Amino acid sequence: QVQLVESGGGLVQAGGSLRLSCTASGRTFSSYAMGWFRQAPGKERQFVAAITWAGGTYYADSVKDRVTISRDNVKNTVDLQMNSLKPGDTAVYYCAASTVVARTASTYGYWGQGTQVTVST
Repeated sequence: QVQLVESGGGLVQAGGSLRLSCTASGRTFSSYAMGWFRQAPGKERQFVAAITWAGGTYYADSVKDRVTISRDNVKNTVDLQMNSLKPGDTAVYYCAASTVVARTASTYGYWGQGTQVTVST
């Protein structure tokens, strides 16, 4: 069992940066792949980035030059640094855990409650 809590969302102007953090409970955090997804109103949940237990990273093409995913297996955290934010990045951002790394939301069995990111023009 893994419980996930996101933080760090907020309102930022276009071109700005935000750092999202996800804190996991459970002693087996280091064995999980972690992902960040986002969901805008009226749209499907969309893959943003993922990281394996060993630190291998994967990014969506739409964000790969602007975001960095990282994890700390001692602190049980996974972060998403987002730069050069655009209004199109506005969404609720979710942290998720899975036994295998993937770009599909259905692969992830554990989800946080989400944190709102709003990018203004």
